[in-house]
Amino acid sequence: MKITLLSIGKTNFTYLREGLSLYIDRLQHYISFEYKEIPDVRNAKNLSQEQLKTQEGELILQRLGSNDELLLLDENGRQFSSITFAGELEKRLLYSSKPLVIAIGGAFGFSAQVYQRANDKLSLSAMTFSHQMVRLITVEQLYRAFTIIKGEPYHHR
Repeated sequence: MKITLLSIGKTNFTYLREGLSLYIDRLQHYISFEYKEIPDVRNAKNLSQEQLKTQEGELILQRLGSNDELLLLDENGRQFSSITFAGELEKRLLYSSKPLVIAIGGAFGFSAQVYQRANDKLSLSAMTFSHQMVRLITVEQLYRAFTIIKGEPYHHR
């Protein structure tokens, strides 16, 4: 299985880029992983929220293969503990060979077309995080999940 993390917009802060790089390197020891930033929509300030979500949605959908499983990071998604999330990932590893694409939308969420294409939704927390921070948190939680699956001591119970 391969996991791809798609994110709208570039990562602006050095400390986040460094953190992403650290955990992406660590993840590569466990699974084929790719992080892709989708460029911001041009002239976004001149668009309504719905127009912006539609254009961002088209950019996300263009990057999906027909066989990809799409998991949206969404405030209304299912929430897991780190251990439960690891269990969910392990099930996917055992029972599906389809590539998993995890998408982080723009500031206003996803378009209706992206929600229709999605296989599942995941919420990292009931709290709100910046889209910049969500990237790092997601990659760290993926790394944590694989260390849990492998029984390594990164996660303390």
